[in-house]
Amino acid sequence: MNKLKYKKRIIQSLIVVLWAAAITCYIKAGNPLLKARQPEYVFSYGENQPENYPTTMGAYYFARLVEEQTEGRIKILVKANGELGQEADVIWQMQHGGVDFARVSLSQLSSMDASFNVLQLPYLYVNSDHMWKVLEGNIGDDFLNLVNEYELVGLSWYDAGARNFYNNVKPITCLEDMEGMRIRVQQADMMVDMVETLGAKAVPISYEEVYSNLQQKKVDGAENNWPSYESMNHYEVAKYYTVDEHTRIPEMQLCSKHTWDKLTPKDQNIIALCAWESALYERELWKEREKESKNKVLKKGTVVTELSPEEKEHFRNAMEDIYEKYCSENMDIVEQIIQMGTE
Repeated sequence: MNKLKYKKRIIQSLIVVLWAAAITCYIKAGNPLLKARQPEYVFSYGENQPENYPTTMGAYYFARLVEEQTEGRIKILVKANGELGQEADVIWQMQHGGVDFARVSLSQLSSMDASFNVLQLPYLYVNSDHMWKVLEGNIGDDFLNLVNEYELVGLSWYDAGARNFYNNVKPITCLEDMEGMRIRVQQADMMVDMVETLGAKAVPISYEEVYSNLQQKKVDGAENNWPSYESMNHYEVAKYYTVDEHTRIPEMQLCSKHTWDKLTPKDQNIIALCAWESALYERELWKEREKESKNKVLKKGTVVTELSPEEKEHFRNAMEDIYEKYCSENMDIVEQIIQMGTE
């Protein structure tokens, strides 16, 4: 009798398992509720910075907001550390529909359209508030719209801080201190011209080679923002850091036009609003990261010099020819930006 009961239980268990399997197959094949939980779109997002960098964290926040606001219909996969290629490659892929979203430096966009040089002229902005006043106004909107001509859609502005000079020779307190110094710069014509206009010798070398060149005294100094100076350990080989804020190069969050055109107006609006919110989030992250980096290098012995407003004006006045060289056709916009800094 016990054996019979045991066999019945085995048979009943098998029936339950088979029935559950059949129901699962049915649900997967045709249940509309389960289908609604699957993403309608899965998009890519190119980011060349590491996982813990403010712009990358902003990208993740953007992706999470979009997924939440669309109830999972749109999923954006952020690929950090240059997994999808460097910025120039990513822009090209976006123009041809290969990458959906990205965050890129304005310096990359200026190689596509020289008008973008206007927003990254040296000593253009009085301070951070001045820059955001420009970017969040009509001028900033016009430049976001400008990328439409290149199969791209401008979504929002990201912060990348201010770039400053640092060296291993002496504190830079005035324009005359720049005379004869060998300063590493990005491989960009405007940066070369800026440094040489200030009386120094510009040495274009790759970012990865800056530390060794400073260490071996092949260059006297370089220029970058606080997080880069700290994260690349440049403070170990160049302890004099001068806060002159010569350039603020904004960064733009972009969407491929090919991707944008797939979306409904409602989804386009959701993505635009999420991009804006993520930009505010990234801006706060950047401020925090700057403070952390500055505090860290100060404890390591970095000597900080802040240019006085009067001395900074001497540096700015030296840029007149550069403004004309790179933005002669847009000097009206340059003048508007300068005026906004005095209001």
